[in-house]
Amino acid sequence: MSALMQQKELAMSTDELLQAQVELYHHSFAFVKSLALKAATDLCIPDAIQHLGGAATLSDLAAETGIHPTKLSNLRRLMRVLTTSGVFSVTGDHAGAVYKLTRVSRLLVVDRAGGRTHLSPVVSAFVSPYPVTTLFSMREWFTDERAAAMSLFEVAHGCTLWEAAAMDGTAFNAAMAADSRFTMENLLLECGSVFETVRGSLVDVGGGHGAAAAAIARAFPHVKCTVLDLPHVVATAPTDDKLTFVGGDMFDNVPPADAVLLKWVLHDWQHEDCVKILRRCKEAIPARNVGGTVIIVDTVIGSAGSQQGIASKETEVLFDVFMMAADGVEREEHEWSKIFIEAGFTDYKITPTMGLRSIIELYP
Repeated sequence: MSALMQQKELAMSTDELLQAQVELYHHSFAFVKSLALKAATDLCIPDAIQHLGGAATLSDLAAETGIHPTKLSNLRRLMRVLTTSGVFSVTGDHAGAVYKLTRVSRLLVVDRAGGRTHLSPVVSAFVSPYPVTTLFSMREWFTDERAAAMSLFEVAHGCTLWEAAAMDGTAFNAAMAADSRFTMENLLLECGSVFETVRGSLVDVGGGHGAAAAAIARAFPHVKCTVLDLPHVVATAPTDDKLTFVGGDMFDNVPPADAVLLKWVLHDWQHEDCVKILRRCKEAIPARNVGGTVIIVDTVIGSAGSQQGIASKETEVLFDVFMMAADGVEREEHEWSKIFIEAGFTDYKITPTMGLRSIIELYP
């Protein structure tokens, strides 16, 4: 093809050029949606709407949340972003606008009675200075030879994510606990049969403060649940008479059990480390014919296939880039399969869910 023909192929009309500009700016301003969501969460706007009976005007929201009256017009601008993106809904014109919760913002309402898990801590952890500023160092991480053996987080902050969490992991631990409670409560309803096959004992590897294990223990009282995590993590875990906490390193040893749970753990690690962790897990469980299994709750990119919506597909790949901060990886099935084979497992089964993560049953 000649250069002239190539130019004609690439040529766009004025309408196409202007539409391309809109799309480019839309991508450039995507971070504003995240920060607007964080502001609404910090201001407890979902709680305010719920407390006001499920519908609120701007004046109602300002009075309920302590927003200064001089900021009322700016609050309207914030809410306009959040209604356009579907976090809230709105009826009426700008003068008499009434805001309501959607299925998204209902997840941010704090249940004072303790009956339902809310995900406000997850938003606070994901949209915070540490992870956001980490991504500003991507160019340096990709190109600087000195960064070849470093994680993106190390390049940005001079320490690993885990070292930072060890110094002050309050927000991180709260987010992981909230996610574990919410995810396991719903997965046990959707895919509870996976855990029904656990005979008598289960160890939750990297289980933090035991939120996932506690959900399993409540649903299946006959299962003795143990939580393994680093000593400084389990040292601050709340007391729970249904759980046993063990301080240790999953790279060295996993306590013996009929089943091992790895919820949102392996995506933190590179291929070789995942193989090491799974080898320790395999050593901890009995043979398949007597019920030994490893249960992984993690993302399998594209596992739901055509059933996935655009939001799910985009969230998967966005999260994959987000995980580069910790040198982690979100994986497709062929990548998982290679890890399982190298770790010595003979078979696996993937059960997609309606959420971001799948359940993988791994057999020795």
